[in-house]
Amino acid sequence: MIKYLLHKTGYALLTLFGVVTVIFFLFTVLPGDPARMMLDQNENSEQLEKIRKKYGFDKPISTQYFYYLNDLSPLSFHSTNADDYTYLSEDKYSAAKLFTIGSTTTVLKAPYLRESFQKSGKKVTQVIGDTLPNTVVLACFAIIIAIVIGIILGVVSALYKDTWIDRTIALVSTLGMSLPSFFAAILFAWVFGFLLHEITGLSMTGSLYEVDDFGEGSHIKWKNIILPAIVLGIRPLGVVIQLMRNSLLEVMGQDYIRTARAKGLSEVKIIRKHALKNALNPVVTAISGWFASMLAGAVFVEYIFGWNGLGKEVVEALNTLDLPVIMGSVLVIAATFVVINIIVDVIYAYLDPRIRLL
Repeated sequence: MIKYLLHKTGYALLTLFGVVTVIFFLFTVLPGDPARMMLDQNENSEQLEKIRKKYGFDKPISTQYFYYLNDLSPLSFHSTNADDYTYLSEDKYSAAKLFTIGSTTTVLKAPYLRESFQKSGKKVTQVIGDTLPNTVVLACFAIIIAIVIGIILGVVSALYKDTWIDRTIALVSTLGMSLPSFFAAILFAWVFGFLLHEITGLSMTGSLYEVDDFGEGSHIKWKNIILPAIVLGIRPLGVVIQLMRNSLLEVMGQDYIRTARAKGLSEVKIIRKHALKNALNPVVTAISGWFASMLAGAVFVEYIFGWNGLGKEVVEALNTLDLPVIMGSVLVIAATFVVINIIVDVIYAYLDPRIRLL
């Protein structure tokens, strides 16, 4: 078990290293001068020089790359010279010092994702921390909708194979998989949030927390999650239905299922006790990928519904060229993909007795 986890962790770290490298060169080399982006139209030569020195933009690209890796690494090295970018200042790093050799201090710290260009020096970790929970809540509700309804409809479709019920469910799942999220979001917001507002009581836009009309703080509005969660769950719902149907039909043709039937067990008991667990293997794999991709795919849904999550924050950062927020958000999403894939590999091995943790 330990060897298996170490093996997966090694691949995960290599993957993240590749993602970090691509993100750095994509958003550092191509967009232009980050110092000018930070100052917008108000820059002068003195301000540009200060900004470039403060953020290390005056260094060669290779040096900036190693600075970025050092910022992200939990074990990092920092200068004791206050004029150096890697100086261990408390406003940038919250770290535990290990030892100092000459002018270099080695520390343990949380990954530093730098500061937002457009939010008055606000740390990217704080920006992500304020918005990511809303996206996770939305993704959880969406995947629950996809799992529950998808498994039920997939089982029903398999039981009524080649009937009008099966064909109707197949049509619904195909439409769900082919419907673009941004179009579905606009359609649902217009129909259920505008045309049918008097019946549904739902709004076209709204986030998890809304400010009280009397200025007495914010409160949770659970009804605002209904439409974006349904829209975000439509595509994985279609995938789960088809996977569940095909997998269950394959399992139901196995020898041990025929043996169970010969013993006189009811079809419901056979599915619940014997077939369902093995049929869930491809579903679990698909769900894991969809859940992680929802953090990235929620961009359009959050923006259209006004949901204050990480996706909406990424859109606003792209509009204002807030590169640290974009880079940090992509890294968080990539890390989520990697962690979820490791967890799913373990769950998959548990569900399928033919797989062993080596």
